[in-house]
Amino acid sequence: MSTREIVPVRLSLTEGDFYTLWAPTWKEHGSEWQAFLGDDDHVLVFRSPADLLTFIESGKQHDLTSHPKWKAFQTRPADRVVPRPKDEIDIIGAPAYLAGRPSHENVSSLDRVFSVARSLGEVTAADDAVLFFASHSVLGNVARGSEHYSGEHGPGEWSAVGRAVLSNWPKVVTALDEQVRVVDIDTDASADASSRIDAAVAAATEAREKEELAAKEAKEQADPYDSTPWAAAGIDPVKIAIQGKSVYTLRTYLDGNPVFLGRYGELYTFPTTRQLVRWMVENDEHDLAPTATWPDLQLAANAGELEVEVHPINSYSYSGLVSDIEKGPEAVDTEQMSRGYELFADAADWADDDSLNSYFLANPRMQDYISYMLGSTETSGYVPSKPYTDHAEGWKELEEMLVKRFSKF
Repeated sequence: MSTREIVPVRLSLTEGDFYTLWAPTWKEHGSEWQAFLGDDDHVLVFRSPADLLTFIESGKQHDLTSHPKWKAFQTRPADRVVPRPKDEIDIIGAPAYLAGRPSHENVSSLDRVFSVARSLGEVTAADDAVLFFASHSVLGNVARGSEHYSGEHGPGEWSAVGRAVLSNWPKVVTALDEQVRVVDIDTDASADASSRIDAAVAAATEAREKEELAAKEAKEQADPYDSTPWAAAGIDPVKIAIQGKSVYTLRTYLDGNPVFLGRYGELYTFPTTRQLVRWMVENDEHDLAPTATWPDLQLAANAGELEVEVHPINSYSYSGLVSDIEKGPEAVDTEQMSRGYELFADAADWADDDSLNSYFLANPRMQDYISYMLGSTETSGYVPSKPYTDHAEGWKELEEMLVKRFSKF
């Protein structure tokens, strides 16, 4: 029922609702143990969490003081004695869960009742409770959840659990009633504990709300691309819109250097993302194949689980740049130009050729123009002047150099 070492629980028994502490099974010195807050004769129960807190802070001896996590439990805030809703165990009301259908709520609630009642019976040697659980194997399947009762034989087995409980549960409850002792606590001390519990609950609620808000904000600000196989692999789809067409390829960076999907300076490009993924399944002759994460993408592609998602920073558009350059510097989107030039440079660096450098050596004014437009300080005082036709033609030549690297266009 719980992975916590010491659990505050509310037990609904014949005489009412009572609070105590439960230590589910733990291992120590090679043996398994379980326990409740108790003395040599009974499980100690309290009328309120405040009464329970007052008692455990009193220093009085009880069975849980030897628990390996007791000292750690005692250092927690005052609300450590307040049960969660799922730890409110309606032992006397168990038959009501079986009167309904085997829904998730009914089955899980009954499982929690069985878990605590069985443990309470075993710890206190309550014979009727121990015998009940030992004699009805059908009870064990409740722990499997509501799905267990969804099949053809599910309703019949749920009814079998109901019959076992209907016939025996009053004796089980009576046996457990006899094993608890209500501890009376000083009213003033309990009132002080109640105030501290309220403060701790308020503080915990505030902290939880802050965490939930922070988590919500982080989720809203998170980039969905970060959860894709591409982000995990560090290899990104690239979309290039140029000369009225769009193509797709892949790129990564190794030690800061660009590496494209391609070989010997040829960029492997595809007109659709579907063709790109299909090609990935059976091809390993390219510069991305040696990367450690390429097999991960191939495996996902082969399983039909890989969809191409292009992050905005990996989408390049050259649309309208040539005509804008011809109109003059004020008409040019410098961000678009900067990104376009980035791809020129990346492709040339990856291909390890001098095509871009050679072009600028032959056309120094074009290099000056791009430096001016992109805000470089190395323009030697150059300022573009009309006509801008040469600049437009120069940029068009750079686009042609990129397109010539494409395998398909």
